[in-house]
Amino acid sequence: MIDVGIIGGSGLCNLDGLKNKKEIAVKTPFGNPSDKIITGELAGVKIGFLARHNRKHIFTPTEVPYRANIYALKKLGARVVLAFSAVGSLTDKMPPKTLVFPDQVVDKTTLRANTFFGNGLVGHAPFGEPFCKCLRELLIKEAKALKIPHSKNGTVIAMEGPAYSSKAESQFHRKMGWHLIGMTACPETKLAREAGLAFALTAMVTDYDCWKEDEEGVTHAKVLETMKTNEVYAKKLLAAVLPKIKKLKLCGACNETLLNTFSAEQRKAHKATWNKIKLILEK
Repeated sequence: MIDVGIIGGSGLCNLDGLKNKKEIAVKTPFGNPSDKIITGELAGVKIGFLARHNRKHIFTPTEVPYRANIYALKKLGARVVLAFSAVGSLTDKMPPKTLVFPDQVVDKTTLRANTFFGNGLVGHAPFGEPFCKCLRELLIKEAKALKIPHSKNGTVIAMEGPAYSSKAESQFHRKMGWHLIGMTACPETKLAREAGLAFALTAMVTDYDCWKEDEEGVTHAKVLETMKTNEVYAKKLLAAVLPKIKKLKLCGACNETLLNTFSAEQRKAHKATWNKIKLILEK
């Protein structure tokens, strides 16, 4: 069993220094996760690492099996999830090679399964504060101590992808006052909330999207170059944060489950659906 789940995205596809390393293929009612989950001890903490796009990078942002990923981490025992994702910046205040700890998200995806609920069992998770405040504060504190370039908050957009933004879209997002744009924050964040997981995102800035007139527009090659620095920062941050998560008293608001939403009658009437989702509703 693990204590902390770690979801790595573009720029963080593996972890070094794991002790007692194993690879586990987890079965879920929502299909297979993106990859086998790598378990082991890192900085004295039992973790499970999952490459969001698979270690061979075979899933587009739309194709990622988000429900299976979240379900699998909870099945292995995680109650805390730290996610990492490459993003573009919509502001000069968050330049490339900066780590940002978003406090808000805008979901502009349209083609993804974005809930565990349905088929007779309807649940409505509170989502006003999408990310765990306690985890964010810890990440910010450690980034500051390590002198990692970072920003304390911001709004991240989840777009469908896999194409990057048009210039018109990028300018529109800036006028809305949003700060970052990526392709995976949703439905991952929403599913984590439904599953009662304390969840925080470290957004790793790789580029300025395409709004900045004096900069070359975002290209995959440019992103890959910046990712190398961001990966070093992310791994340093993880090594510092993990031992403290063990002692962290979570605020509770983000790891409440919707278990009591459903009556005995509802569970009985929709038994197949209940059996499918009950694990993610347990503490």
